[in-house]
Amino acid sequence: MGKKATTVQEQIKKLKARNMVMDLGEDKAKEILLDIGYYRLGFYWNPFEIDKDHNLKEGTKFSDVVKLYYLDTDLKHILSKALNRIEINFKTQLIYHVSNYYDKNPTWFADKKIVSSQFVRGFPYIYNEKFIQNNKPIKSHHNKHKNDIYAPAWKTLEYLTFGSVIKLYLSLHNQDLQKKIAEHYGIRSLGVFENYLTTILFIRNICAHSDLLFDSQTPLGIKSTPLIKIERNKRHSLSSSIRIICYFLEKISVNRCKEITENIDLLFNNFADNKAIKEIINSKIGYDL
Repeated sequence: MGKKATTVQEQIKKLKARNMVMDLGEDKAKEILLDIGYYRLGFYWNPFEIDKDHNLKEGTKFSDVVKLYYLDTDLKHILSKALNRIEINFKTQLIYHVSNYYDKNPTWFADKKIVSSQFVRGFPYIYNEKFIQNNKPIKSHHNKHKNDIYAPAWKTLEYLTFGSVIKLYLSLHNQDLQKKIAEHYGIRSLGVFENYLTTILFIRNICAHSDLLFDSQTPLGIKSTPLIKIERNKRHSLSSSIRIICYFLEKISVNRCKEITENIDLLFNNFADNKAIKEIINSKIGYDL
């Protein structure tokens, strides 16, 4: 959209002028545009554009644009289940191993002898009054223990974002503890483990904030290892990110991994006979359909 708001009637007129086939009918198109929004839906007709003026390939169907939107939405829902399971499991491993190693220091995450001084300096900005008030168990802890600066790790880390928890893990001075946690997922190289965690976090943030998923490319190339061999031309692709997610999930629950994999395959296979969507799944996502 430009700098001036447009009515839904003007939006449909503009789309038709750009070669969009309104195969669902204009009434249904109005309903969808008022539901999803012209701007958001624009990300899903973008793959059909042929020039900088946003003209579309001849025969581009409005129904295919909507189908791509719902494919993206459904895929985010499927992956969110897996990502939530991985996040909880990773937090549990970090809390368990580090808290038991430093069993006399329940707030080890704020100790410069245990984690980097940079993390410790920045932690008060995370663990602020809003954080305390928004998380009932943390608030309850401070009501009971007035002199505590922080609640113990097994309480605090449960309410940190996944990104903060990963940053905490990477800030540990004790590499043996880092390796022990990585080995829980069958990974020996800390560099590979960090690369995979970064990949998982990237996809998790897209799913959590309703960003565009199908066209996503990881900023860092995903490392190819004997555990997960990644083709050179797919090191940034969503399909490779999904493989990393499924690898971690399988280490947590074989059944859940099987369920998620089957759901993803089923979702993509629904478009095996749709040439337009199939091409996007192959080229944008990197999934061979």
